[in-house]
Amino acid sequence: MVPKIRIGLVGASASGTWSSRAHMPALKASEEFELTAVCTTKPESAEAARRAFDAKLAFHDFNKMVKSTEIDAVAVVVRVPSHFKPAKAAIEAGKHVYCEWPLGKTTEEAETLTTLARKRGIITAVGLQARACPEIQYMKGLIEDGYLGEVLSVHCHIVRDGVLSRPSHRTWQRDIKLGANSLTILNGHTIDALQYVAGAIAKISAIVDTRVSNWLDTGSNQTVTVTSPDHIFIQGELLNGAPMTSHTAVIPFAGSGYRMAIYGDKGTLVIKGDDSVQLTKLSLFGAKGNNNLNVIAVPDSLKLVSAETPKGEPFNVGQMYSDFARSINEKKQYVPSFSTAVGLHHLIDKIQNASSKRCMNSV
Repeated sequence: MVPKIRIGLVGASASGTWSSRAHMPALKASEEFELTAVCTTKPESAEAARRAFDAKLAFHDFNKMVKSTEIDAVAVVVRVPSHFKPAKAAIEAGKHVYCEWPLGKTTEEAETLTTLARKRGIITAVGLQARACPEIQYMKGLIEDGYLGEVLSVHCHIVRDGVLSRPSHRTWQRDIKLGANSLTILNGHTIDALQYVAGAIAKISAIVDTRVSNWLDTGSNQTVTVTSPDHIFIQGELLNGAPMTSHTAVIPFAGSGYRMAIYGDKGTLVIKGDDSVQLTKLSLFGAKGNNNLNVIAVPDSLKLVSAETPKGEPFNVGQMYSDFARSINEKKQYVPSFSTAVGLHHLIDKIQNASSKRCMNSV
């Protein structure tokens, strides 16, 4: 048997955070990883996380954790503006690194980390979990096998509710300069899944807008000013010339969920769910010729996680960790890497740039 990979997790809060809801349950159920160390900013919270998830070691300084001889890999699951320093330290310590998406608060940070990892021969993973979803993977395989024939067009949308308020610990996301907003996260995961399945976007035009410019901080009951966008409309063209559209939005009430439809000259494929593509349980539908859309069953062979992995948020994260382990053990990239992240960072920059230069004519 291959020994378990010993991993340390930076950002290991014991409750309420993305790491506690998704990463740590996925790692605890993993057959490939041992959650050896946890790290937070305070000794008390680090020890609480260690106890909660039965880790061996607790740290409150990531610089010390990444140098430990008792870990082989590091997961960086802190707020986006804080990704760079622990990821860089882990690479410099010779550890393999899984970092949540976005890789950095800027494209420059992502490029620096990618270059450094490449020079050190580090296996990297970035948290674009939609690529690990069995339904997304099967949809991609069907297209590659000719289910649709020639892809003629693609339409995607994700509309979530809840834009009017945030709890105090999340109001920092109002600042577009900090890199964690609907353009980078909600739109980033959506566009990445679209390109992964249907092919790269070659041409693009866009509208990126902030329609709700104030949030209510529910902790302080104060109104805060928002510069982060909440509506992203994209029109473009894939490499094969097929037109594509995408609408990503956070609106006040009654969001309509996620849906991606790909139309070909031999059939149609549709995938949909109630929430963001990387988070929600997805259902896949297909039609050949002039038949009606029907549910397409996804093979169990695409489910890599152990039976103990909880459903919901930990599932796709667990899928990612399985591919990350295979990448480390076989020294071959089976998981989206830091280089993948840089490409997506550049695309998001182009979307924002296209929006700032848009020209709209009166009709």
